[in-house]
This record gives sequence, structure tokens and C-alpha cells, in this order.
Amino acid sequence: MVSVFDLEKLSGLLQDFYEITKIRITVFDSERKELISHPGERPPICSLIRSCSEGRAACADCDRKACEYAARQKALRIYRCHAGLTEAVLPLFSRDVLIGYILFGHVMEYSDAEAGAQAVLSSCKDLPVSQEALRAACLERPLMTRAYVNSAMHILRAVSYYVILERLVDIRSEALAARLSGYIEAHLSDHLTADSICSELGIGRSQLYKISAALYGRGIADQIRAMRIEQAKRLLRENPGLSIAQVAASCGFSDYNYFITVFTRETGVTPGRFRKGQR
Repeated sequence: MVSVFDLEKLSGLLQDFYEITKIRITVFDSERKELISHPGERPPICSLIRSCSEGRAACADCDRKACEYAARQKALRIYRCHAGLTEAVLPLFSRDVLIGYILFGHVMEYSDAEAGAQAVLSSCKDLPVSQEALRAACLERPLMTRAYVNSAMHILRAVSYYVILERLVDIRSEALAARLSGYIEAHLSDHLTADSICSELGIGRSQLYKISAALYGRGIADQIRAMRIEQAKRLLRENPGLSIAQVAASCGFSDYNYFITVFTRETGVTPGRFRKGQR
């Protein structure tokens, strides 16, 4: 399934959560790709741990295991991360379909600052980071009680309900993704517009832009242009009898010079040089 989040509205919601709890909050998609966080910057203790490849790998593995467990249980999971910090993850489900995760973390839940620092240093003793700098970062973190963390968890649940009820995330099936790609491929030589695509798929322009960003990681116009260039490369390789002008027209480029410019920018060589290189 494809989950399309309204990141603009979600940003305000995450900011409100942080203003109330002072705990950093992050939203992942269903594939555990980070979409948005507040604050955007990680705290110094986390940045220091992630400054080495071993630390980044440990963090990624910890997030993966927590998300997978929470998804299987369909319930909020609170745990100590690999570095000794308290974190929580809540899977987001809509109509029994997993659409993402909300996490908060980097919480120093210890009786006193020194105990917390020693616990983190012990957990991270094998990482190639400065123990002195890590200890200083630990002592800078505010201490939070389990009662405080539990209250933050209740607010986190409320945030998840709001995300679903206010439709801050929309679900699109793989069938829609296939229809979108198939329609573009079938009409690459035509004058494709956002309106024509929306009419074919029965969706609005804003939905089209969200889906394109979620599926391709770029706007629909950029995706169409990229697909046209890929088709041009295929034609140049497989149809030596076609002139470059014919290739351009077959890929929806009515302006020959514009085709040359775009192709060269995207591939680093002119269409003519590309064809010679393939030979």
C-alpha cells in the first residue's frame, strides 16, 4: 500500500506535541522511512551516537525491531533503545492496513543525571565516539520520570487518532500506482497534463501531486520528463533507423532543441553521442 501524508498539517501537529511534552517526535511511513520530525535536528546525544557508522547501524536496527514488534502487536511499544534511552513507537493503522509509525525518543528516564550518563556510557562503550563528549551530552539532557513518559504516551495516542480521523494520511493501493505509471507510459508521445491524468484516474490535482511525491519522490512533471528520457534512450538503442527528431517526437518532445537540451542535462551526453556509445 502507498501512504500519502499531509506533511504541512502534520508538521503543526508534531510541533504542538513537542511544545507540550518537550520530547522529539518523528513520523515514519509503512517502510520505516522517516518523513518528518520535530524538532528537525536530533539532540546532541543522538547526533554523537550516530556520528559513526556503527552507531547509525545500531539505531536503524533498533528502530526496525521496535517498529516490527509494535506492528505485529498492533499496539504502542515503550522500550530502552540500544543506547539506554527511553523511546516509544506507535503503529498507525487504517482499516487494518499499516500506514506508518509515530515515534518519540531520546528520553533520559533515570533517577539522576549521573546514573543516566553511566547507563548510556555502558551501552555505548563499543562505539568509536568520545566518552567524555557523550557523558557531557547525557548530563545536558533533561531527566523525565516514568509518570511523565506515560503521560506523553497518552498524548501520542491522541495524536495518532487525530491523524487518522482528520485524514492527515491517505491510503492509495498499488493498483492506483500501476494505473498512474501505465497511463503515463501509454501517452508519453501525447501532450500530457495534470488535468488529463487526474481525469483518467478520478483524483484531484493535490492528490496527484501527493501520490507522485510518495511513489516517485518528485513532482509529476519531473516524473513524466524522466520517463520520456528513458523511452528516448530505449529508442536510440533499439531503433537505429529512427532519426533523433523522430525519437524526440515519439517521446512527446515537440521542440527538437528542447529535447536535445533535456536529454543532455539528464544523461550527460547528447542523443547522438549516446547512440554512438551504445553501438
